[in-house]
Amino acid sequence: MPDERRPVLSVEEAREHILAAVRVLEPERVSLLEAEGRVLVEEVAADRDIPPLANSAMDGYAVRGADVAQPPALLRVVGEVAAGHVSDVVIGPGDALRIMTGAPLPAGADTVVRFEDTRQDGDWVEVLNPYLTGKNARAAGEDVRAGQVVLEPGKVLRPQEIGMLAAVGRTEAAVVRRPRVAIMATGDEVVSPDQSPCPGQIRDANSYIVAAQVRRYGGLPLLLGVVRDEEALVREGMREALAQKADLIITSGGVSVGDFDLVKQALAADGEMHFWSLNMKPGRPLAFGVIGPSTSSGRSVPLLGLPGNPVAAMISTELFARPAILKMQGFADWPRPTVRARLREPIVRKDGRRHYLRVRLVDTDAGYEATLTGDQGSGILQSLVQADGLAVIPEEVHRLPAGTYVTVILLD
Repeated sequence: MPDERRPVLSVEEAREHILAAVRVLEPERVSLLEAEGRVLVEEVAADRDIPPLANSAMDGYAVRGADVAQPPALLRVVGEVAAGHVSDVVIGPGDALRIMTGAPLPAGADTVVRFEDTRQDGDWVEVLNPYLTGKNARAAGEDVRAGQVVLEPGKVLRPQEIGMLAAVGRTEAAVVRRPRVAIMATGDEVVSPDQSPCPGQIRDANSYIVAAQVRRYGGLPLLLGVVRDEEALVREGMREALAQKADLIITSGGVSVGDFDLVKQALAADGEMHFWSLNMKPGRPLAFGVIGPSTSSGRSVPLLGLPGNPVAAMISTELFARPAILKMQGFADWPRPTVRARLREPIVRKDGRRHYLRVRLVDTDAGYEATLTGDQGSGILQSLVQADGLAVIPEEVHRLPAGTYVTVILLD
């Protein structure tokens, strides 16, 4: 059995332990659309100039700047060119070529006059306003030069980076692969959502809360279902997670101090326990360790054992699993955005734990105001359903009058 005398850790100490135990995963090549939101692991250079030729930024007339510096100027129309085509016309003094946006400039032209600034009469066009040489003309390589590095390793690929990859001829990208996260609920009282619970039973909300969070964080959830309160079955579930090549195992339930806290027992038997108690509420009983390599898989896989109450499970996943999953994908920045909000009601606490209170936020002229979402019990899922964020109450604070400003972690 684990030594229950181990110290209680702070949130920061626990997160540091967890992040030290996970690694950035290996890369994989995926299609451009699958690469959106992922972390790039290769340097990308342009294969050619973009744009490849000088071209028009407007629909208008390609001319010599010297001919339109002093209006009015009467020019002879010598042809037309559309985007996707190249004209063999050479623009000489007094010539103009009708040109569409994106079409290459003909030889001799260095300026484009908008249609709106002209008046055409048959084969002649009059330019009504003065133009500086180079106006509305894009230079070759204006955006990117051939060989120029356009994306560096570590870049998070947003739609604009996906567009750049396509522009330089890439149809795939090398990115950090998504972590496979095995999710397992424990407890004789837990049944699947499609079952009608008997007296004393509850449906398994935790697995689906955690799976949805894992997917939101970019991981691939592997639902293992509910495991009964037998150590052999819990250990079998962990072996199944390893067989499915999980990079992280998340369990819920079985981590408190009691006769049926089997996750801790199984973790101690098949791996190494790092900690199981935190100075926070909700979520005090939270176990973390590593399974293997003594198991048949020969791999060491981190395991995060969440409390059984759904609010505690979700908040613990947010605070500890999310940073780990993001690190595995190569992200260097994981903190959630926070705001400062003024409490609309007083808060009184009797313990010295850090509290994460579920609050609604209202954006007023004076800034954000926060209201508790009713009962703050760790089993009250509605307190999260109605929440915009988590108000963080430090360990040393015991009383907060209405009007006090607090830090709120935004959930969306």
